[in-house]
Amino acid sequence: MPHLDAEPRYRNPIIDADFPDPDAVRVDDRYVMIASSFNRAPGLPVYVSTDLINWERAGNALAANEPGDWFGLPRHGGGVWAPSIRHHDGTFCIVYPDPDQGIFVVTATDPAGPWTAPHLLLEGLGLIDPCPLWDDDGSAYLVFGWARSRAGRKNVLTLVPVDPELRGTTGPARDVIDGADIDGWDTIEGPKLYKRDGWYYIFAPAGGVATGWQAVFRSRDVYGPYSSRNVLAQGSAPVNGPHQGAWVTSPDGRDWFLHFQDRGPFGRVTHLQPMAWGDDGWPVMGQAVDGGPSEPVLTYPTPHGTRQTSRTIARSDDFAD
Repeated sequence: MPHLDAEPRYRNPIIDADFPDPDAVRVDDRYVMIASSFNRAPGLPVYVSTDLINWERAGNALAANEPGDWFGLPRHGGGVWAPSIRHHDGTFCIVYPDPDQGIFVVTATDPAGPWTAPHLLLEGLGLIDPCPLWDDDGSAYLVFGWARSRAGRKNVLTLVPVDPELRGTTGPARDVIDGADIDGWDTIEGPKLYKRDGWYYIFAPAGGVATGWQAVFRSRDVYGPYSSRNVLAQGSAPVNGPHQGAWVTSPDGRDWFLHFQDRGPFGRVTHLQPMAWGDDGWPVMGQAVDGGPSEPVLTYPTPHGTRQTSRTIARSDDFAD
């Protein structure tokens, strides 16, 4: 039994409930995290936190799946797949895919809403897992993956220039990463696009939901060519398929990586890994931050020195309110 004055530690998963494909941003002293909602409505759940480990529901960014006529029939496995959230010019932007419709955008000035009606940014079948980036020169880009079930292709990441308001594309799309070019790599998807110290980084999972790993790609040019590295894998840890999530930086300058683990009927649960940047400009995650292997931590000192109070997004169901 630890002493009350011991350094607080959290235990993974930090959300031991179905919260698939998380993405997150920090704005000032608050973190905002979203997840996939598929054909459920309201969709796009939005959660907020001040310490990265205790999360509270702020609302939903999507009142109903669009178009209504299409979702008038059961669409199991359809709807909102892996979304991304960014904060740009004072506005929260969520870009989400519907593999049967295309890529949509909703915005709000507060995580609690109100959120705008969905705007179709890019129409097409099988376009999934989009993420925008606003570059230093004012240009903007969108990276996304492909679902073979709709598009007939997968294991490819594509980049398209878009206008800064995310209303439409401004040029042709180009494939920038093809998993067929990397021996033994398959199912590259879920990309998150970042820029750091003049490098473009694409954080993307590979190898499949339950059996894969977290990869990072980098290039000096947004269109590549990109080199790759495996930065987080199960190894000897009990956490299978650790991948697909968000890099965030706490106010004290430390880096963290949120990701999910597929636990079958228990859902896709959310983990938090320490992260750091090596002298070679590549990120390291999990136990590797403290000199161990690139495997997930099960417990770690809490980012903000607070104590972990709940490991689920469920709250009281006594109906008192």
